[in-house]
Amino acid sequence: MQIAHLNPDGTPKYTNHLIGETSPYLRQHAHNPVDWYPWGSEALERARLEAKPIHLSIGYAACHWCHVMAHESFEDEATARLLNDNFINIKVDREERPDIDRIYQIAQHMITQRGGGWPLTMFLTHDDQRPFFGGTYFPREPRYGMPAFPDLLMRVVEFYRAHEPEVRAQNAALVAALDEINQPPAPPGTELGDAPLKACRAQLANSFDRRYGGFGGAPKFPQPKAIERLLRDWRGSPAEDEAGLQSLHMASFTLRHMGEGGICDQLGGGFCRYSVDERWMIPHFEKMLYDNAALLAVYANPSLSSADTFYTQVALGTAGWALREMQSPEGGFYSSLDADSEGHEGKFYVWDREEVRRALSAEEFAVFAPRFGLDGAPNFEGRWHLYVAATVEQIAVVVQRPAAEVSALLGSARARLLALRAQRVRPGRDEKILTSWNALMISALAIAARVFTADQLAAAASRALEFVRATLWRDGRLLATAKDGRAHLNAYLDDYVYLIDALLELQQVRFRAEELEFARQLAEVVLARFADEKDGGFYFTSDDHEQLIHRSKTFTDDATPSGNGIAALTLQRLGHLLGEPRYLVAAERTVRAAWPVLEKYPVSHVTLVTALEELLHPPEIVILRGENLALEGWRRELARRFVPRRLVLAIPADAAGLPPALAEKAPRGAAVAYICRGSSCSAPVESLSALLEQLDPGVIGVTGVNGVTGGAS
Repeated sequence: MQIAHLNPDGTPKYTNHLIGETSPYLRQHAHNPVDWYPWGSEALERARLEAKPIHLSIGYAACHWCHVMAHESFEDEATARLLNDNFINIKVDREERPDIDRIYQIAQHMITQRGGGWPLTMFLTHDDQRPFFGGTYFPREPRYGMPAFPDLLMRVVEFYRAHEPEVRAQNAALVAALDEINQPPAPPGTELGDAPLKACRAQLANSFDRRYGGFGGAPKFPQPKAIERLLRDWRGSPAEDEAGLQSLHMASFTLRHMGEGGICDQLGGGFCRYSVDERWMIPHFEKMLYDNAALLAVYANPSLSSADTFYTQVALGTAGWALREMQSPEGGFYSSLDADSEGHEGKFYVWDREEVRRALSAEEFAVFAPRFGLDGAPNFEGRWHLYVAATVEQIAVVVQRPAAEVSALLGSARARLLALRAQRVRPGRDEKILTSWNALMISALAIAARVFTADQLAAAASRALEFVRATLWRDGRLLATAKDGRAHLNAYLDDYVYLIDALLELQQVRFRAEELEFARQLAEVVLARFADEKDGGFYFTSDDHEQLIHRSKTFTDDATPSGNGIAALTLQRLGHLLGEPRYLVAAERTVRAAWPVLEKYPVSHVTLVTALEELLHPPEIVILRGENLALEGWRRELARRFVPRRLVLAIPADAAGLPPALAEKAPRGAAVAYICRGSSCSAPVESLSALLEQLDPGVIGVTGVNGVTGGAS
């Protein structure tokens, strides 16, 4: 970020307490005239000593409106004087401190009865950090129906000084309300059934956009977990089941429209965070690692059941973007790309038509322009943002060329423009490496490696895992974030359970006993440090975490999957795999703790709906033992099938250090299989044909929507 205030010799005029932080977002503010502190004892103690209220500002590096507020207010010397004279100013990166962000987002909603977001602006009491007022973005001058930020600051100070008793009373009520957010678990003896699964599908159908795909109106988010849920519904339904086929249609229709829309980078691969319109045409241009991890996984799986190469192309394009632009030399994955470049949102991605015409041959332009909308009106601030406007077949008819030639011309044109775009000023990249988001990408790459038999993707996932283990695993505990060789901050529930899930996915590509043992160690920390022993489920922070005004326990999915949902899912799978009843009990207690919200709002708890599904229908675990060559052949054959409730582990005959539950499944001859469902396992299956017949008897699947095959699993 360009420094706004410089001395005559070119050095920064201001430097505050953020200069030593690892977060790029915090360091972007290190030369503001605002006397910023990171969240910590120094700032909190100063607030207590000086009896000044705390101005808490929460954002992240790729946040467009965070940049706007920074430029308008935090770089403004007059506003900075108001802040410095009257407040202790704390800046938080919500990606490093989701614990703080979660608490104050909920508090902001309770206080204002409005939705949250970033930047989040909160004002806290000086001695106990309880919030008494807040909002999101505030402009420098009054507009959008909002007061000017300087005027707001003075009103807040005056209110705080004049109405301390009212502030204290409101704070006490707020903290009590926070503590009462979670409803009690299902009463003992409550029978858990599949009603939330059916209700979730119905609610998704009610909000489904039948014209453009997705759920709800603009702004439109991808919601990959909802799509995954629909694919699981379809795959678990009998062939030709109407509800199952409806689930398949909603998923495939949405995947098609997103992949052809401007939310998907049609040149470089990968997805932006959301679309500002209902057609998926114009995105908010930031690219987040977690979005792309989830979308990589959800595009990879349908390619197993479809002759259409579209899903494969989108998935591999997303993986290619992640490896090319987001993986560090050390193996970990960076967090995000900014929406802005050169001070303008989307400037890196959009085109002038004549610029494209000059860059391409006449033949290339003749097919590229109708394919990506350049033969129509500009769609973004007088310029063109690429989206798929016509099919290859439609263009082939117009230009009177075979479809294969059109595809080849489009490929060469895309390569030329991608190389040209690479010469532009790139969006800023947040190069901190987050454990949880890396785990999501490791999991997605492992799924894609299994689906596409892609050794490069498996190797990239392995490198990222090695980075996490070497840098972010210390003394039997995880750390949350790392940058430039410095790792710090206690890890959260999501860090642990996402990583367990990633390890289980990676074992299905290539088995390593020490990684399975690592998953077990992570699970033990989750049970020891995060469990709610009274009501079930898991807190977001560990029992030895910094004490904040509230210790949250949430079941809802947000931009990333619910930590409790992934905990329940992975503990069930790990419990069955290792024969560990404690994990199974903890998983069921988590689902029971969430049962009241699962019954009422299943569509807001999709990850827990899936955990419920696997509680009711335990996963099928196939253990392969044998010599490497035969073993790999069996594994690859099973990997050709999309069966979401199945885990396949191919364990070499000479594998050492196996847990007892796996060691007892002894190798026999070239290859042998053991099929386990719940707590019971089959006799050894000694031929691949017999294995396939037992797993998928008869002819698998019938042709479904868009050429995707279906059938009960």
